[in-house]
Amino acid sequence: MNGALDVALRLVAVFLVFLVFPLVVGQTEHKVMAHMQGRLGPMYAGGFHGWAQLVADGVKFAQKEDVVPAQADRRVFQLAPAVALLPYLLVLLVIPIGPSEGAVGQALDAGVFFALAVMGVGVLGSLMAGWASANKFSLLGGLRTAAQLLAYELPMLLAAASVAMAAGTVSLPGILYAFHWWWLPWQLIGAVVFFVAGLAELQRPPFDMPVADSEIIFGAYTEYTGLRFALFLLAEYAGIVVLCGLTTVLFLGGWHGPWGADGLGWVWTLLKAAILAFVVIWLRVTYPRLREDQLQKLSWTLLVPLSLAQIALTGIVKVVIS
Repeated sequence: MNGALDVALRLVAVFLVFLVFPLVVGQTEHKVMAHMQGRLGPMYAGGFHGWAQLVADGVKFAQKEDVVPAQADRRVFQLAPAVALLPYLLVLLVIPIGPSEGAVGQALDAGVFFALAVMGVGVLGSLMAGWASANKFSLLGGLRTAAQLLAYELPMLLAAASVAMAAGTVSLPGILYAFHWWWLPWQLIGAVVFFVAGLAELQRPPFDMPVADSEIIFGAYTEYTGLRFALFLLAEYAGIVVLCGLTTVLFLGGWHGPWGADGLGWVWTLLKAAILAFVVIWLRVTYPRLREDQLQKLSWTLLVPLSLAQIALTGIVKVVIS
């Protein structure tokens, strides 16, 4: 009975994180972009520092009419937002935030592969939306999403594989227990590749070619309104939480603190993930959108070779220290 209660509590905790953290990232993005770009609007909603901006956005989406195009594949069109959002909930189940057994929803022996595979499923929501919308611009956005997924899934997987090789396990808690601080310079190339490839999979600027509003209006999401459109935005922010969490666990030591200060546990995990989330927002404000050819070239001519070099380096270091 106690075991079932423990599992239930962990699942509820993961669900609460899934509901709260993406909204916090969305609210933070409003504020950070407002400061960096001198946008005053998000700083005034509700009074003190624009605290009600997120509430105002939610009310706005809830009031909009839910429109389904007459020629759309209605079932696929309506299902796409859920397919885009729910996989990130499943990934959160396997990300450990602390050293205790209760600090992870479900520890899996193949947690790395599970997380990356399920993240790839989330991209299918964009493909479904583009195909089902009966809109040529939406279809073009969906095709760009497919091309982007094919290009960036490989370097992301290879970068994660280098850490698994170093730790000798594909379990996320196992990687953290095997972590040493001297891994940081050793796995730096893999960390950069993983993070950049993750941004591209999430279609975040400067990799937002599938939603290039100056070319294809808003890509696969052009025909979506109201709460269904809001679910796609929530999926984007949930993806940021998941990407930052995985990068923290795989490359930054998760709950391990500097100079052996591991006592804070989950606080270190959240702090590192929050810093990475700020970097994601910072990149959106700083860099312009890539062209499609530049996006593909970056992956196949730079990130893939770098990830292969990281695997080779990991193999050499493992042989030397064994």
